[in-house]
Amino acid sequence: MEQSPEVASAVTEHVTSPFLNRELSWIEFNRRVFEEACDHANPLLERVKFFAIWASNLDEFFMIRVSGIKQQISAEVQKQSPDGLTPSEQLASIRRALLPLIDEERRLLLDVLLPELREQGITLYNYDQLNPRQRAWVADYFQRQIFPVLTPLAFDSCRPFPFISNLSINLAAVIQDPHKGELFARVKVPEVLPRLVALPADLVEAHDADALGRHVGFIWIEQVIAAHLDALFPGVEVIESYPFRVIRNADMEIEEDEADDLLATIEQGVRQRRFGEVVRLTIDDSMPERIAHLLQTNLKIGPTDCYTVRGPLALTDLMALTRLDRPDLKAPIHVPVLPMALRGGVDIFEVLRNGDVLLHHPYHTFAPVIDFINTAAEDPDVLAIKQTLYRVGSNSPIVRALMHARELGKQVTAVVELKARFDEENNIIWARALERAGVHVIYGLVGVKVHAKLSLVVRQEQESIRCYAHLGTGNYNAGTARAYTDLGLLTCRPEITADVVDLFNTLTAYGRRDEYRKLLIAPVTMRRHLRRLIRREIERHQLAGDGHLIFKMNSLVDRGLIKELYRASQVGVRVDLIVRGMCSLRPGVTGMSETIHVRSIIGPFLEHHRIYYFHNGGESDLYLGSADLMERNLDRRVEELFPLEDPSLAHFVRHNILASFLNDNVRARILLPDGRYQRLRPGDSEPCDSQAPERMIPEGKEAETRK
Repeated sequence: MEQSPEVASAVTEHVTSPFLNRELSWIEFNRRVFEEACDHANPLLERVKFFAIWASNLDEFFMIRVSGIKQQISAEVQKQSPDGLTPSEQLASIRRALLPLIDEERRLLLDVLLPELREQGITLYNYDQLNPRQRAWVADYFQRQIFPVLTPLAFDSCRPFPFISNLSINLAAVIQDPHKGELFARVKVPEVLPRLVALPADLVEAHDADALGRHVGFIWIEQVIAAHLDALFPGVEVIESYPFRVIRNADMEIEEDEADDLLATIEQGVRQRRFGEVVRLTIDDSMPERIAHLLQTNLKIGPTDCYTVRGPLALTDLMALTRLDRPDLKAPIHVPVLPMALRGGVDIFEVLRNGDVLLHHPYHTFAPVIDFINTAAEDPDVLAIKQTLYRVGSNSPIVRALMHARELGKQVTAVVELKARFDEENNIIWARALERAGVHVIYGLVGVKVHAKLSLVVRQEQESIRCYAHLGTGNYNAGTARAYTDLGLLTCRPEITADVVDLFNTLTAYGRRDEYRKLLIAPVTMRRHLRRLIRREIERHQLAGDGHLIFKMNSLVDRGLIKELYRASQVGVRVDLIVRGMCSLRPGVTGMSETIHVRSIIGPFLEHHRIYYFHNGGESDLYLGSADLMERNLDRRVEELFPLEDPSLAHFVRHNILASFLNDNVRARILLPDGRYQRLRPGDSEPCDSQAPERMIPEGKEAETRK
């Protein structure tokens, strides 16, 4: 679906900057997630999942992006964003964009999702909706399970305003003391207890719409606490209580040059994260102005940092509903399969000596990656295993495979990135476990994050050593491999594995390479080579008129490479961009980006792989890897892009995977020049769903990935 010339012309006339604002582009991305929660084509609990993801994304946006802008304002930094906004102007634009979205959020929850859940036998009660029997049970539950955990904190002339931790839900209690008058206290809702308190089945009202009699009921724990606050304040009267929630700056700044022990520094930073500056206060719309003012004053924020909402706070907790045993309200179960080449108990090393194997998750199972390490551990001819770890999850089979390899006498090295945001604590746990097992652990590098996805096996074969490698676009995380789309390559191509060896040597020692044989490595060669490949496509197009670039990534905000894409468009190169999240490139602008088309795919699976295709007159180059086109990825992280050199695998990625994304009319949105997105619909055309499993694995007909 193309934009009409009239709309494109009208938008182009009002373009004041060649770049879209990064923060507003992110809000547009999260709006697309929100739209999935609104879409009745999705099963009900899938819509609830998208709703919880929208809320979680928004929390992280305030913790990281908004907090960074507020720090610039505090430091009186007046540096403008690429689209010409000062930090104060960006903050105002963010609030203007979010306020109507938050209103939509509340309408969707209160007027649509909760009523539809109730019709399906899933009821989220407010306390005032409970009948006498339910209230009696709730009162007993409060005394047994909640009351012993609570700690009310008073605020008066003798006691300072209590610290409000990041992401916590709290009750502002107003007390009437016969001797002291009106007092204020804060009660924190304990995070160690379920947010949604499940009522016994025999107390939940059945509904006619639930023909199978499956009905469950929950009540918000903060409402249970609010209804029983008198128990916490004997001898005085609780006259009012209002929920509120705080979000703080969670972006740690680590002075690595001054840290003798990076592990201890990261641990301290994780503990201090909850003490950051407040960047958002959310209050219930019933809260009177005097209480809101008291909170704002003591949290040291202004009215523009305060968001007033109807209904419950912290909507990320609705994700708990997706764990209910209601397959009738969920998407069909996805069952990943083994690649054809690895079926039947084959020797993986022999398979790789005969050719590369491409894994496409979640359509392919993650098991071959784990088996690759476990097989190497068991193989008497394997000498060493080397591995990068960024986000591995809480129960990591990859880490256990590495420890198993060490137990069996292999030399094992793990580069664990302790600075992986919000995974620091988990990575510290695994780093210590690996060290106890005897693994040589490297805690990342000073000044950069190690984001590359690499695994290397060194094997003695006859009179020589052969190396095998897995290179990927996603983390070594078995959990996310079931939900994120990623590509991985198993190979023993000598030039690629030699590059992997050299890269590990730079990560574990002091060496530095200025060039690699096959891999594009950030921050050393990647930016330069991507620029060269784009310019080669420009030159080719000027000669033959067949220039074509297809890039798929999570985010596109690097101004240098955006300018290169603009140059390509200005000579007529067709540029197709598939960007899930933020995109600062402004497509479809006359004289600047007329041949650039940008689309975003949002669906049940999180689009995560990075693919870079250069047509080159039919002698195409296709790179996969870990890097988005962002300044941080290209200049401040260790990233890898690797070529897909097997012609059949490259053909599949270009003509099946990329083609499906470019033809998608079910999940795709098209970016307009003004930064808005337009949803595509099949209409009279045949539907093309780029996340349909049969499109995404070579042996699709026999995969049987849904049941």
